[in-house]
Amino acid sequence: MEITVDAVKEALKKVIEPDLKKDIITLDLVDSIEIDGNKIKFNVKIYNPAMHAKKRMQEALEFQLERAFGKDVEAEISMQPLPKDKEPEVRSVLSNVQNIIAVASGKGGVGKSTITANLAAGLAKMGYKVGLVDADIYGPSMPTMFDVVGERPQGVEKDGKTLIKPIEAHGVKILSIGFFADPEQAVVWRGPMATKALNQMFKDADWGELDYMIVDLPPGTGDVHLTLVQNVPLTGVVVVSTPQEVALADARKGINMFRMDSLKVPVLGIVENMAWFTPEELPDNKYYIFGQDGAKMLSETMNVPLLAQIPLIQSVRESGDVGRPAVLQDNTLSSSVFDDFVRKFVTTLKVTV
Repeated sequence: MEITVDAVKEALKKVIEPDLKKDIITLDLVDSIEIDGNKIKFNVKIYNPAMHAKKRMQEALEFQLERAFGKDVEAEISMQPLPKDKEPEVRSVLSNVQNIIAVASGKGGVGKSTITANLAAGLAKMGYKVGLVDADIYGPSMPTMFDVVGERPQGVEKDGKTLIKPIEAHGVKILSIGFFADPEQAVVWRGPMATKALNQMFKDADWGELDYMIVDLPPGTGDVHLTLVQNVPLTGVVVVSTPQEVALADARKGINMFRMDSLKVPVLGIVENMAWFTPEELPDNKYYIFGQDGAKMLSETMNVPLLAQIPLIQSVRESGDVGRPAVLQDNTLSSSVFDDFVRKFVTTLKVTV
């Protein structure tokens, strides 16, 4: 078959975008087709920048071109992210969400959920439309941190489907497995059950239009993390650690996981939590209980921005316990610290993505 622009388009019509169930030509994702003998050069727009998604698309494109024009055909394919103003038109999962941010930690007990809650509430405080998914399947804490324990999401009819309506608190739309389980009962699920529940919170919920969706991941690296990266177009990830070496070692593993060729999720920055303790009666003193500047040094060695150093403040814990994130307090040290963090996060995101 003669290689022409029309013939190339006809061959590429057989490449289906996996989420939308439509071919990439109909979706207008291919442009700049150039032909020089048996060499074909073109560009494909993608909304999922993860390496595994790129690889699958590359293989599908090359297969269909060889099938149409023979094994001698040479393809030079470039892939570019879909512009933000175009992205919602073709994305099927969370199509009305501009930025999807995961908050992760290598190990438990470093205050990841506290950072997540204050980031979400802080963004809402700045006037953004914010959603929050508590993906920490085995230890959901967002119902407590937003004072919505005992709430049960209702169903809402939309386009002939019954969707889950998120619970709203402090200007944040929230879904958590904690809404669907007895607070006193341990969630004992195998990996497939956990990932199915997570997918439902993303795909079967009426989130509406959001500027940010924040996802609180469980600690470690496992099924939930892989499911999220494979099924949701993440904008980036924030990693939380204390300055302690044992936490830093796990944080390093977490960063390396998201940087794997098969995932390739941008690491937006590190938050150092419990960076120091200052007694109220000694306001000029700093006690480095878990070590000094550990996460700061990790950010430098791994070339990742340091988004914040959050001190160990009693009112932060108290605010989480009563369901009102510390960032919402009026003119306190803790609210000021989290305000600075949220502002730096927004600025870093604009520069990075």
